[in-house]
Amino acid sequence: MGKSKKVVKKKSADFILLIATVSLVFIGIIMVFSSSWPEAMVDFNDGYYFLKKQLISATLGFIALFTTMNIDYHFFKKFALPIYILSLLSGLLLFTPLGVELKGATRWINIGFTTFMPSDAIKVGSVIFFANFLSNKKDKVGTLVQGTIPALFYIGLSCGLILLQPDLGTTVTLGATLIAMFFVAGMKISHLSAMIVGAAAFLYFAITGEGNEYRMRRWTTFLDPFADKLGDGWQVVQSLYALGSGGLFGLGLGKSRQKFFYIPEAYNDFIFSIIGEELGLFGTLLVLLLFFILIWRGIIIALKSEDLFGCYLASGITALITVQSLINIAVVTSSIPTTGITLPFISYGGTSLLFYMASVGILLNISRHAKLDRS
Repeated sequence: MGKSKKVVKKKSADFILLIATVSLVFIGIIMVFSSSWPEAMVDFNDGYYFLKKQLISATLGFIALFTTMNIDYHFFKKFALPIYILSLLSGLLLFTPLGVELKGATRWINIGFTTFMPSDAIKVGSVIFFANFLSNKKDKVGTLVQGTIPALFYIGLSCGLILLQPDLGTTVTLGATLIAMFFVAGMKISHLSAMIVGAAAFLYFAITGEGNEYRMRRWTTFLDPFADKLGDGWQVVQSLYALGSGGLFGLGLGKSRQKFFYIPEAYNDFIFSIIGEELGLFGTLLVLLLFFILIWRGIIIALKSEDLFGCYLASGITALITVQSLINIAVVTSSIPTTGITLPFISYGGTSLLFYMASVGILLNISRHAKLDRS
């Protein structure tokens, strides 16, 4: 009589994280449809144009999420360097004939049947590689020569490639994410302080330097958007009108006025203002609550991870979602100067949705190995 083999039951993924992510994606699909209808009718004579594209992106995103959720996250540690190199190479393709220039920036690659945004690949690739770098350093993270200097090199390399596009908003997002990971890993406070001072100086020259007059206008517009409400302040002022007119319960789904060409591309960077206009304060609070739940579960997964790589990778993915969401909402509410940052899971955009959902899939796989309360 043969011996019976012991079956090891695979642990379940974090259900709360999965539900929060799926909810955000479905809210995004609905709001992209609502906010894009006027432009889709005028430009394509098809009110469902952007909805159909977002549905395709969401479908691919769910495939990516469930795929990465079922791949042991240690796979990404093993191939961290090739993944990082490929992400950087995708960024370099912007400076070839494949690069597409729109609105003074080259941020998309034309691959024939669609366009691809390399900055999203660079963000995820950098987080994976940096998590591997930090986990390999272990106790040497706090040292200057073996910890801070090589970390600064990798941060500078990743962010520099995005800055060349030029894309200051995404540069700040990725830079803040990688520094947050470095802080979690145990960098010295003195090194962190010097890094913050250096980042502040960089931002100052990036705004005030020669050739950056458009960034300086964004800064002065932020200080008083109503001073030029028919010019540079138009988008922010219209966003504030949308949020203000929504009140507590909103004008009703589909009844936004600002989406009728008052807010340019309302389905993209400023979709949160349309949520506020149509669904009111309660709608925006629901979105914020879902992001809070997602971030909370990400932090718990990082804390309960079984190894350093899992901890740093979960921290990086969570920090990336947190930083980009905060920047987008801050821009829409005129809390910081305008920058072209999308709202994760909600704004229109296939590359962003695909990579963020794949990242959550990795986070869900880490949760399968973490010591979580699964009751």
